[in-house]
Amino acid sequence: MKPVYNFCAGPAMLPVAVMKKAQQEFVNWQNHGMSIMEFSHRDKHFVDVAKTAEKNLRLLMNIPDNYKVLFCHGGGRGQFSAVPLNLIGLTGKADYLITGSWSDSAISEAQKYGEVNVVARSYKKNGLTGIAPRDSWNLSDDASYFHYCPNETVDGIEMPNEPQVSVPLVADLSSNILSKVIDVSKYGLIYAGAQKNIGPSGLSIVIVRDDLIGHALDVTPSIFDYQKMSDHDSMYNTPPTFAWYLAGEVFKWLLDQGGVAAIEAKNKIKSDLLYNFIDNSDYYANKVEPQYRSRMNVTFQLQDEVANSDFLAQAEAQGLMALKGHRSVGGMRASIYNAMPVEGVQSLIDFMAKFAARAV
Repeated sequence: MKPVYNFCAGPAMLPVAVMKKAQQEFVNWQNHGMSIMEFSHRDKHFVDVAKTAEKNLRLLMNIPDNYKVLFCHGGGRGQFSAVPLNLIGLTGKADYLITGSWSDSAISEAQKYGEVNVVARSYKKNGLTGIAPRDSWNLSDDASYFHYCPNETVDGIEMPNEPQVSVPLVADLSSNILSKVIDVSKYGLIYAGAQKNIGPSGLSIVIVRDDLIGHALDVTPSIFDYQKMSDHDSMYNTPPTFAWYLAGEVFKWLLDQGGVAAIEAKNKIKSDLLYNFIDNSDYYANKVEPQYRSRMNVTFQLQDEVANSDFLAQAEAQGLMALKGHRSVGGMRASIYNAMPVEGVQSLIDFMAKFAARAV
């Protein structure tokens, strides 16, 4: 079977080694005669799986002791609601930076629970998309927190550095968590849907500083209450156990790769290869300011949009899957998360070169 490379933005490609191990253990986990997803979440065997996953994530991200790690339901969209439900009550107001589509969605949820101040929006200038400069932001004096999405998958935008603000920094890292080294201590709260760099969909991870727990609004559902989830070790009710197990296996795989610093170096190689090819092509174009280009989600357009369907069909025939851009922006998108090998990116580049040569 020839290699197949999945460039889907999410649910995304998982490491082959992790998938093979899960396949081997699927019906007989560690010779217990049953699948890990058949164990009770209260069983000591699954509790050990859960504790090991948290320990390894803490190691990978160097998470300080005064932060809780929660394994939650609802994915990233669930946290669009959970964040304001737990934090906005501190002052009744929150600052939100719009970097793309997912920031807008987060605001729509937050507005249900308090006042939202939009500090700035992404912009388009000379046909290129960018992020409003820090000196143009309209920050509040009394915000409970500042929320932003550092990597926007739809437009392929990434903020290279954390915003400098005086209130707790909250980040939606769904699409770039574990892709590069970050200083967790600079954040009040980090959350991430699992289906891009962590594991299968249905799980979200929350990393929250201790002093930001215990402020939930009275209307907060119990499974979204960080205090309750923390008090019950993320098992207030039955968690998505198989997704938790697979996330733990991905964490082990990352450690085997040398950790986050090592995977960051590989990610830079992959994105540099693809962007350099696009920039040196007369047939393809990227429409993001270079300093804001995403390493995880490389968007590009063909010179002739009429050729899009042919491009996608021929790419799929070559085992290059899910390259269609988001329906709201069109074009193409290659999501090259941690599990995507350099060989996959090179195969895409080789195909793009041949397609352009035939097209022109």
